[in-house]
Amino acid sequence: MSTPAPSNPHLTPAVPGEPVAAPSFEYRLHKFWEKYANAVYTLCAIVLIAIIGKGGYDFYVVKHENEIGADYAAASTSEKLKAFASSHAGHQLAGVARLRLGDEAYVSGNFTQAAVDYQAAADVLKTGPFAGRARLGAGMAKLQGSQATEGESQLRQLASDSSQMKTVRAEATYQLASRAAATGRNDEALKYLDQVMAIEQSGTWAQRAFMLRATLPAPTVALSLPASAAKLPAKP
Repeated sequence: MSTPAPSNPHLTPAVPGEPVAAPSFEYRLHKFWEKYANAVYTLCAIVLIAIIGKGGYDFYVVKHENEIGADYAAASTSEKLKAFASSHAGHQLAGVARLRLGDEAYVSGNFTQAAVDYQAAADVLKTGPFAGRARLGAGMAKLQGSQATEGESQLRQLASDSSQMKTVRAEATYQLASRAAATGRNDEALKYLDQVMAIEQSGTWAQRAFMLRATLPAPTVALSLPASAAKLPAKP
């Protein structure tokens, strides 16, 4: 048997002239429920739908990411890597795939394609160690190919970027030194080698910088004589 709604016997004074007592809590709660029950039910339904929707979306995202990871793991050839990078453009693993393609093109001597792949990888990865590797690869590929000036500029930007890993910066600076030495700019090469040592006091690139320095002549020093010494003494 249902419980009847609580009445409020205090609304009418028991004795004429006496003050009316305030409504009881049960009575006020009952009136509130009568007025707002539908709104409360609707709000609860909205919250429940939102919770279910969030859980479903999270499940979809995890499932989707797992599927992409499986596709990447299955990309065991260059053609499969290209297909993966194309079908998942913009995804971080697509950036890694383009980085691998850049490495393959660079090793095979196709520097133009390597520069394209490395730059595409850098555009997707944006930050982190892989992004630094991609930017370094793009600069090196251009340096080795037909865009040497642009490649040097890109390596200089990378070498001066303090947000990059020291190893990446040191390698970029060493490659600039090596390029300068190969083109007869010995003084410039020595400056780059000093920068390598400042970035990385020990390690592979510091060691290579030390060995390259040993093959270079001493820096050119311009000698200037005082104006008085430039004149020959007068004959007696």
